[in-house]
Amino acid sequence: MVEATATATEMKNNFGKYLEMVIRGNEVIITKNGKEIGRFIPKSKSISYLTDSLTGIIKDDYDLKETKRKALNSRYALSD
Repeated sequence: MVEATATATEMKNNFGKYLEMVIRGNEVIITKNGKEIGRFIPKSKSISYLTDSLTGIIKDDYDLKETKRKALNSRYALSD
C-alpha cells in the first residue's frame, strides 16, 4: 500500500487524483496547517482499522484511561 500526503487545498483542487489513488487501494493523509486532520482510505481498510482497535479491547490489553489522556493531550497540545 502506498501512502500519500496532501494538504486540504491540494485535496480540494485535485480530488479526482486522490480518489483514483484510493480506488487503487492507497491511503491519503490530509493535512491542514501542517497537522493531520483526516485520512482518505479504501472502504476495506476502514473495516480493518475498526477490527484492530476492537481486538485490543476484547483481549483486555486496552487502557481506556491512557488512550483518552493521549487523545486529549494531542488534541489540545497538553504536555504529557
